[in-house]
Amino acid sequence: MTWKGISLFRRSRFLLLVALSSLSFALVGRAAAQDPAPTEQPPVEPSPANQPKPPAPEPNNQKPSDKQEPVAPPGGATTGKSKLEKETGTVNDRIFEVMPNYGTVENAGKLPPLTPGQKYRLATAGAFDYFAFPFNMALAGIDQANNSPKSWGQGWGAYGKRFGASFADNSIGTYMTVAVFPSLLHEDPRYYQMGKGPLKTRAFHAVKRLFVTYTDSGETRFNYSEVVGNAAAAGISNIYHAPEDRTAGRNIGTLGMLIMWDGLSNELKEFWPDIRRKVFHKQNP
Repeated sequence: MTWKGISLFRRSRFLLLVALSSLSFALVGRAAAQDPAPTEQPPVEPSPANQPKPPAPEPNNQKPSDKQEPVAPPGGATTGKSKLEKETGTVNDRIFEVMPNYGTVENAGKLPPLTPGQKYRLATAGAFDYFAFPFNMALAGIDQANNSPKSWGQGWGAYGKRFGASFADNSIGTYMTVAVFPSLLHEDPRYYQMGKGPLKTRAFHAVKRLFVTYTDSGETRFNYSEVVGNAAAAGISNIYHAPEDRTAGRNIGTLGMLIMWDGLSNELKEFWPDIRRKVFHKQNP
């Protein structure tokens, strides 16, 4: 398939993907440039003169029967992870403050396996996150501008069909790769950040996770959930896409686009902590 044989809509999606990838790597490069090399400080030998004196014990007037009440944070605010994050060992630290980041594991080794219910809850959180609605509205707008497919025509009714098709494509892909096939094949859909190391090594790690994954037993193998799951989503999409779109070329294009979005998502998940800390000057959650 040549570039001229690809529809203008799919070209627009591909160019959007390239633009997001370029933006993420530009910010990563900026973060790496701002990271100064650590300098070693000579050890300071302790001496009796500069050793701190132990604090004097405070008198304890509390009776054994007294109960200490927990101290509330200032202003009554509480911080912490959501129930889903605690159950799954993940952190939804939104990328650029808006993009969902479900299923990401930061600073942790192999975690206990997820139950099927937890996998489905992760998929539901990602598919119906508030960011999914404007994202799919934008994709539908591109499709509307290109009048693709032509049989749907123009107007708000046609736009609704295009929005529904885009939303279904991404949502079904999420359920297939995060919940359905990981539950059937006992695979772990979470993304484990490498976190440290050369930029090229970490970028390759993010791509590698598309094709190599953990099983629930802790072993590694080919990521069937990613490839077979997205292929199943592309096949299911023939049910609601226009008749002229029910072709092998369109199905292959949908499969490739779903995998590319997942690859970009992995790259953002891998490098977002560096961008957050060094570019936006925000501490890790």
